Amino acid sequence: MPRNNQFLGIIAVIIAAVLWGTTGVSASFAPEVSPIAIGSMAMGVGGLLQTVIAIKSIHIYRFNLYKNWQYVLCGGLSVAIYPLAFYASMRMAGVTIGTVISIGSAPLLSAIIEAIMEKARFSIKWIIGASLGILGIALLSLAGQGHHTVNTEHTNITIGIGLALLAGLTYALYSWIARYLMMQHIQSKAAMGSIFGLGGLLLMPVLFLTGSAFLNSWNNAAVGVYMALIPMFLGYICFGFGLARIATSTAIIITLFEPIVAALLAVTIINENLSGLGWLGVILIFLCLVCVITPTRKKN
Repeated sequence: MPRNNQFLGIIAVIIAAVLWGTTGVSASFAPEVSPIAIGSMAMGVGGLLQTVIAIKSIHIYRFNLYKNWQYVLCGGLSVAIYPLAFYASMRMAGVTIGTVISIGSAPLLSAIIEAIMEKARFSIKWIIGASLGILGIALLSLAGQGHHTVNTEHTNITIGIGLALLAGLTYALYSWIARYLMMQHIQSKAAMGSIFGLGGLLLMPVLFLTGSAFLNSWNNAAVGVYMALIPMFLGYICFGFGLARIATSTAIIITLFEPIVAALLAVTIINENLSGLGWLGVILIFLCLVCVITPTRKKN
């Protein structure tokens, strides 16, 4: 693939990560809305909007999508499960454990999926970069532990850890499936629109059951609209553009930039303090990005 296309793909994924990094601070402006409601609103409505703009492309590629219906179904289920597992893991195991395992496990799980499905091999440079990124995520999350109040008295941490791993797996899985569909000569818009539209449709009952707080005030409604339109809708358009140009595992590693953005916004907007441990985590994630920005991958 031409270097220019890879560069554009990397830039698109970085933009997606920056947009996703705004979700935590944005959600803090609607504290009465539950995390599951926010997740289902963002991924559900955002996913349906992906379908709306992709209707023409989905129609054009409908036969290719039908031939790969198992992948589309699996991708849609993964999109629907991801936000529910992610937010539930933080509620049950605590913000720190849920975040570290969900985000930190995704690059490794993505690499495993590629190794199994594509017979991909990864360079030492990629492995070092992934390790630095995961360590950086852990340090950054641990540094933020004091800024969250979580009632863990009745929390089942074991189930929470399992849900966090499920979140990491579903994130890696729907990302890989989207790229796989693109490799089957299906346009990026059609691939993303089909799996995110299905996922969004599956999330609508959850939003209906949990999202009434969005109607309690204009502020809550504004947060919900922003989450659906900007981080999820626009963010995943950028992510899909990037997936068409770079490997899934590389794209997911680059999205480790997301918690850096989230931490910096928390410091500047809601006046959280980032400790030395947190800044070390930021540095490690930057080093991770340097390592994987032009990864060397080999196949048998």
